[in-house]
Amino acid sequence: MNLIKKTFYFSYAVFFLLTLLLVSIYLYAKSTPKIDIKLANNIVIYDNNNNIIFNGHQSKEWVSLNNISEYLINATLYTEDKRFYNHFGFDFKRILKSIYVNMINKSLIEGASTITQQYSRNLFLDFDKTWKRKFDEAMLSFKLETHYSKEEILEGYLNTINYGNGVLGIENASLYYFNKSAKDLNLAEATMLAGIPKSPNNFSPLNDELEAKKRQNIILTNMLNNNIISEEEKKEALEQNLVYHGIKDRLNLSTLLYYQDAVIKELKSIINTKSIEKRGLKIYTALDLEAQTILENNILYKMKEDLELQTAGIMMNPENGQIIALVGGRDYSKSEFNRATSSRRQVGSTMKPFLYYAALENGFTASTSFFSEPTIFTFSNKDTYSPRNFAEIYPNEEITMAIALSYSDNIYAVKTHLFLGEEVLVDISKRVGIKENLYPHPSLPLGTIEINIIDFITGYSTLANEGHKVEPHLIKKIVDSNDNLIYKANEKKEQVLNKSITFILNELLTTTYDLNLIDYSYPTCTNMARSMSRKYAVKSGSTDTDVWTIGYNKDVVLGIWNGYDDNTSISLDVSRMSKEIWINAIEEYLKDKESNWYTIPNNVVGILVNPFTGKIATENSEKKRILYYIKGTEPIDKD
Repeated sequence: MNLIKKTFYFSYAVFFLLTLLLVSIYLYAKSTPKIDIKLANNIVIYDNNNNIIFNGHQSKEWVSLNNISEYLINATLYTEDKRFYNHFGFDFKRILKSIYVNMINKSLIEGASTITQQYSRNLFLDFDKTWKRKFDEAMLSFKLETHYSKEEILEGYLNTINYGNGVLGIENASLYYFNKSAKDLNLAEATMLAGIPKSPNNFSPLNDELEAKKRQNIILTNMLNNNIISEEEKKEALEQNLVYHGIKDRLNLSTLLYYQDAVIKELKSIINTKSIEKRGLKIYTALDLEAQTILENNILYKMKEDLELQTAGIMMNPENGQIIALVGGRDYSKSEFNRATSSRRQVGSTMKPFLYYAALENGFTASTSFFSEPTIFTFSNKDTYSPRNFAEIYPNEEITMAIALSYSDNIYAVKTHLFLGEEVLVDISKRVGIKENLYPHPSLPLGTIEINIIDFITGYSTLANEGHKVEPHLIKKIVDSNDNLIYKANEKKEQVLNKSITFILNELLTTTYDLNLIDYSYPTCTNMARSMSRKYAVKSGSTDTDVWTIGYNKDVVLGIWNGYDDNTSISLDVSRMSKEIWINAIEEYLKDKESNWYTIPNNVVGILVNPFTGKIATENSEKKRILYYIKGTEPIDKD
């Protein structure tokens, strides 16, 4: 009996405290100023051609609730939040049910957000899933419920939600899909539109009509089960042949929200976003919709077999640091985590170009040789380090820097690293613009450290623009609603590398796909060679959990990362796929553009050598290739 009493008192105390908390929050929310919901999130984002890609959460056509079809209202209510008129912003019964269902299924298959919560989320500027955002979202939900009627909240929600293809708001959606006003939607049309907001990319009938019809069936069933329609009405709606007025829009890219997400994150580092409600902002970005489309299409096409595999991709203009395309995952509607901006991954052998630049700067040449064989490095403190080549393939003889880079030889890289001193690679990484705090370590040139993809691609842009450090950015300028300039990106370049040495390295990075260099092993990117219509500097790299392909010419830098969020080990197929994504995307992007490579500096000379021995080639040399040297450092011995 004692236990029963204690349980009762404990439950009563918890109930009392929760009630007190809710009353306190209500009174606080009631005392705060009323939010103008038609001005909240008053921003417009433009691409590089000044086309609108994001119009805040305002609608071009705001319609009152009595000018929206009852079918659409009921379809939305009984699918998204059937107790909307009976809760105070939070459906606690639904929350408990979703917790139970998700625990039983050990997966997040059911959500519990009310219409008020979803509307609150739409009013926010940042898309990050943080605890602060959850708290702010909850407080805003309370504010909406205390200051506005249920009808006003529902009206605002229907006028701001995303109906796919860049269409916000029910009136715009109705006009776009069916060329009629929202008040004139019939049951079939209304239930088709009501299904889109859950996943605009997947449930838009212009993208996947089969999936859209399945979603429509769920909505009609909900309406039937709640006695809103009859069985006959449901059947007629499902059988009705819908004719769509709109066309699929590039703004419906499944990855575009990653770019917008990154823009908002950058915006928050530039300006106090609290001021946006007061004056509104116009944000002009570097987004190239063609580049974004090409990047997304190639990623999704190649990754369609493995639904768990993730990706990040950056396409950057090396001349000014503008990020023209950004992919933070394969589908924003399934995972909002932006791997391009927020993740750090091991970079593997893509770290080596920075090591070899430092080596060239310190007296090495393309012909400098080290012996490559299984090696145990022993240090003064008796620690040992035993790097291995891929597939345990070794020449067991001296090889040149050209071959070491072409084959991505780990023994050569570590010997170079230790010969130069472990601080040298750290210093050169900082110099080219990599902000990650790197530490001297024997394995550093093999990319065992983790670096963010934007940070890392910025380092490569310094190689691509002949030695100038640039600041990566998505936002070019910001103006207020009256077109007063608030911010303009600083696109100054700082010369941090030697132009001649950078040219030599860029030429060396073309050995990675040279089919003429096939010998005891293969250049690492040979599977890309036959798809190339022009010259690129390319390096691939992999660890047990990460695959990278990064390359460039004078016009563009492209970096692709693939891996699993839970660090599952990757297969060789993923490495091949990453390279295929890279070459197909960059070739498609540049196909109508003039081929652009680097001009040989006056103090650099090209010599026909045997790249395996590093000596001047003769008639008897089996392998020949032009390698580049600072004048006076070229080889003098013949092969």
